[in-house]
Parts: sequence; C-alpha cells; structure tokens
Amino acid sequence: MNFKKYTGKSLKGFPFLLLILLTSLKVQAQQPGYEAGGGLGVMSYTGDVVRGLDFSTSGLAANGYFRYNFNNALSVRLGATFGNVTGKEEPIDAFAIERDASFDVFIFEAAGIFEYHFLNWRDEKTKLRFTPYLFAGVGLFGISGHDDKPTEYSNIQPVLPLGMGFKYVLNPKWYVGIEFGGRKTLFDYIDNVSEGTPDVRDFQAGNKNDNDMYYYTGLSLTYSFYTIACPQSPYK
Repeated sequence: MNFKKYTGKSLKGFPFLLLILLTSLKVQAQQPGYEAGGGLGVMSYTGDVVRGLDFSTSGLAANGYFRYNFNNALSVRLGATFGNVTGKEEPIDAFAIERDASFDVFIFEAAGIFEYHFLNWRDEKTKLRFTPYLFAGVGLFGISGHDDKPTEYSNIQPVLPLGMGFKYVLNPKWYVGIEFGGRKTLFDYIDNVSEGTPDVRDFQAGNKNDNDMYYYTGLSLTYSFYTIACPQSPYK
C-alpha cells in the first residue's frame, strides 16, 4: 500500500474539514441557549366592573423568567408575573349604579410560555438586531385581597397567557424587549362579582357567561449565557 499516496489525499482535505469544525463551533458560540431576565410594567383587567381595557386603572407589576432558545425562531420560558389589579364601577347602566362595586387585589402568576420570532434576528450575516414575536402558554394564577366572597371558590386558577412583543439586541449579551399580553381565565371572580344568587335579583350579579381577564404590559431586560461546545477526543 502506498501510504504516502493516501495520506497525501487525506491531508489535502484537512484544512477544509478544520474550517467546517471551526465554523460549527463559532455558530454554537453565537447561539445562546439559556437566558435570564426580568422587567417592570403594569397590570390591567376587564370584567363585570371594568367592561373595556382601561390603563388608567392599571396597577404596578413586575416579572422574572428563565428562557431556553431552541433556535432563532422558537424559545420557551418559565416565569413569574405579579402585580396589583384594581377596578371601580362606572355608572353605565342600572346594575352598575346600584352595585357600585370596587376592588383592589394582588395577582401572582407562574407559567410556561412558547415564543415564536418572525425574523432571523441573531444572524451575523444579516446584522439584524430586532424581531417581533408572538407567545402563548399555560399556567396558574392566584389572587388575594377579597375580604368577603359571594360564593366559595379557589384562589388558585388556570390561566392561558397569549400576546405579542418586540425584542432589540443591545450587544451579544444583553437585549431589551417590550411585551403586551392578555391572560385568558376560566374564572369570574377577580373583581369579586359574578352571577350571584339565581332566584334573587339584587342588582349585585354580573355576567356569568363572560369570564374575567387580566393583562400585563411591560419592558424587560434579558441576559444571554453563551457557551462554547468543546470538541471531545473520539478515543475515550
């Protein structure tokens, strides 16, 4: 066997293989897998007491989260959001005038959320530094602050977060974002007003077919943890 002949052919392709390996490591280094962040914003509500979204009744809120990026398009995050939700009856009909309800509660939410980014915002070839995104997930929320309950119910309920946002890269480690999301609930007692007693019309009842919703609008700051995959020996 002509050893020099075969090794010569192999060595000719070695620089090309080395270039592929280094390029692969560079791509991995520039694709942050794990991230952590948090933000500040406001929490709003719609229901029987406040019929439409009204930011003038919003309370201060905040959130914190950990995120994993599968790729530039798809991410999943686990996080907590908490804040105050308030509302006061507006005299828009006879029920509202007679009921004259108001409330001030604290909401804590824990949820897992998937994010879909529309643009290839971390590709160095395009130099794109921003992307809009949509998100949806599932979680639980709890409320506190109702001194009296018209009926018995659990303070912990399921919730479906969904909404949209926008992210902008400051540098390879940090980026900022703005997000608006609604929280679809299967619950009608955030405002402590619901259907009431069926055989008594005391003007204290709400619409039993229209569950309450709450919303989070906020700014966030995220830190990306970059990791470089080190090559391992094939002879181990």
